[in-house]
Amino acid sequence: MKGRFGNVAPQSFLVIWGLMTALPLVWVFASGFKSDAEILNHPWGLPAQLRFDNFARAWTHGHIGQYFLNSAIVLLVSLTLTMLLGSTAAYALARYTFPGNRLIYFTFVGGMMFPVFLALVPLFFVVKQSGLLNTLPGLMIVYTAYSLPFTVFFLSAFFRTLPTAVAEAAMIDGCGPFAMFFRVMLPMARPGMISVAIFNLLGQWNQYLLPVVLVTKEDKYVLAQGLAALAVNEGYRGDYSRLFAGLSLAIIPVLVVYAVFQRQVQSGLTAGQMK
Repeated sequence: MKGRFGNVAPQSFLVIWGLMTALPLVWVFASGFKSDAEILNHPWGLPAQLRFDNFARAWTHGHIGQYFLNSAIVLLVSLTLTMLLGSTAAYALARYTFPGNRLIYFTFVGGMMFPVFLALVPLFFVVKQSGLLNTLPGLMIVYTAYSLPFTVFFLSAFFRTLPTAVAEAAMIDGCGPFAMFFRVMLPMARPGMISVAIFNLLGQWNQYLLPVVLVTKEDKYVLAQGLAALAVNEGYRGDYSRLFAGLSLAIIPVLVVYAVFQRQVQSGLTAGQMK
C-alpha cells in the first residue's frame, strides 16, 4: 500500500499541474474562434462555429504579421550570435588554462545574477548614443549580450564533460584549434547546444522589458510588445475575439518548437550527468 500510494501521489500532482498549465491555453485558443458576444456571455463554453476570420483580422488589421516578422528577424540574428559567441567562449574557458580564466568565467556567472532592470537607464543611453535606438539591430545586440551569461555558464559545464581522449586524437591527426572546435567538439556538444538554444529562443521570443525601453516606434515592435499594445487597443474597442486570436498566434510557435525538440531538451539537460 505504501508503494502504491508513493506512485499515485506524484502522478496525481503531475496531472493536476498539467491541467493547470493546459486549461488556460485551451481557453485562449477556444476564445480565438468565438465571437465577442460568446466571449462575454459564455466565456467557458465552446464556440458555436470556428471563426477563422478572427485570426486573419489579427494578422493583418492587428499588425500581428508585422510584429511576428520583426521578432523572427531579431531572433534569427541574435540567437545565431548568442550560440556562436557563447559556445566559443564556453569552450575556451572549459578546455584551456590561461591567466584570468576563472575571473572571466565568474564575470559571466555574475552577469546571470545582475537584474536587467537595474541597467535599463544606462543601457538606454548607450544604445541611443550608438544610434541604435528604435532599430532591430539594436535589439539584436542587446538580446545577444543579455543571453550570453547563461549560455556560457551552461555550455562551459557541458564542454568539461566531453572526453579528452577524442581531442588528443584529433590533435595527433593534425587538427588545429579551430578545426577541432567546429569539426570535433561542437558536434559532440550537440545535445547541450540544442538545449541552451531552445532556452534562449523562448527567452528572447517572450522578451518584453528590453523592447519596451529600446523601441518606441510601432513599426519596429516585436511580438510581445505588439501584443501588449494590441491588448490595450482591443480592450478599449471591445474586439476581444481579435485579441484572443492574436494571443493564439503568438503561442503557437513556442508550442511547436518545444513539441519538436522536447527530447533534445531532456537529453541535453541530463547528458552532463550521464557522462
